[in-house]
Amino acid sequence: MATLLNKLIEITTKLKSNAEKVFASRFGRKYLKGIIFVTIGIIIAFPIFSITYFTMVRTSTPQFCASCHEIQPAVDSWRTSTHVNNAHGFVADCMDCHLPAPQDTFNFFYAKTVHGLKDIIVHFSWIDYDREKNRQAAYASFKNQQCQKCHRNILNIPDKRGAMLAHRSVLFALPGYEKRCVDCHRDLVHNQSQYYKYVQYSESYRGLGP
Repeated sequence: MATLLNKLIEITTKLKSNAEKVFASRFGRKYLKGIIFVTIGIIIAFPIFSITYFTMVRTSTPQFCASCHEIQPAVDSWRTSTHVNNAHGFVADCMDCHLPAPQDTFNFFYAKTVHGLKDIIVHFSWIDYDREKNRQAAYASFKNQQCQKCHRNILNIPDKRGAMLAHRSVLFALPGYEKRCVDCHRDLVHNQSQYYKYVQYSESYRGLGP
């Protein structure tokens, strides 16, 4: 009786062991395929995304923008502005103002694609480039977040209390009283000038607001 019981236990143990092996084999094959596909996807997608992102950024530089004669005057006026010439050594490029932040990946790619297609169509067609119309369209499209990519510490201006209060009303606007940076700060960059403007040698700037 004891011998029969031992054989039953041995057979049960073998069946359990075999079942575990079969399950592990099927389970492993199932997830191994998934791991392989994910790995291949990363290997293919990462270089494509990196090249695309690098191309997007490199084609947003002032040097690249100036390669089209329609944009050359804008780049020339940008070079003489205080967004390039200042005591801090800071330079705001085209993409800093005219495109969403690169970390906002989807909107950055979307805006860059739309701007690029528009500029290509204008450049290779007989359509006249209306500089003033495009200037106003740019102002209409600006969001405060684009300015605040660089101008972040705008509440700490001890010698300009009026500016601090104005900025507070923008950052913490009441419903129905929302304002945009460009409502007060306009015509700062793309103005034709015969000389280079340095902010530290200019008169104290006053916004256009009340």
